Amino acid sequence: MAKLGKRTRAAREAFADKHNVTVEEAVALVKNHASAKFDETVEIAVNLGVNPRHADQMVRGVVGLPNGTGKDVRVAVFARGAKADEAQEAGADIVGAEDLMETIQGGEINFDRCIATPDMMPIVGRLGKVLGPRNLMPNPKVGTVTMDVADAVKAAKGGEVQFKVEKAGVVHAGIGKASFDEGKLVENVRAFIDAVQKAKPSGAKGTYMKKVALSSTMGPGVSIAIESAVTE
Repeated sequence: MAKLGKRTRAAREAFADKHNVTVEEAVALVKNHASAKFDETVEIAVNLGVNPRHADQMVRGVVGLPNGTGKDVRVAVFARGAKADEAQEAGADIVGAEDLMETIQGGEINFDRCIATPDMMPIVGRLGKVLGPRNLMPNPKVGTVTMDVADAVKAAKGGEVQFKVEKAGVVHAGIGKASFDEGKLVENVRAFIDAVQKAKPSGAKGTYMKKVALSSTMGPGVSIAIESAVTE
């Protein structure tokens, strides 16, 4: 078994007796023990009481974090003509149509968010097996199939986060960087949890939000008291 380093041992000891703490306490713990040589991402995981195999229990949505994610999001847009120009002016990293489809089919995916105008969906639809598993498929429910490509690009670049429940019933996302002020991280955590709460599906029965945990990229996690996390 590999020997743990001093920083790892210290972090685990600090988290050992911490369970179901407030959002503020969790943020302080995670931030103060993010000791990697890079700016670690602060990650949130929410365990939900749903079975996403049932259509009426699927949870997905989008939230604009008030303080952004601290990540440089690369955006690809499927559009033609004036809409392609709008996308480029708004800051899209890649804009195209059939040429972009061929690039993706060739295995080159150099973006984190994919947006498309409705008329491009017959082309984008051919990429379902490639983009779907990566959660990159444009979807009107989260605003990535739209004629307003400029606003969609700006939102993606400005800290908008998409979320989708996994097979195990967990939703997770990066909600900021360890270098953020504690107050800004707390605001982002609450905004994300509020969005997940509002996305509760009609088929969800019993306890919807079972557990919320916060961690940094290289650090241990700490559970957050649900009543502290959910705003009424």
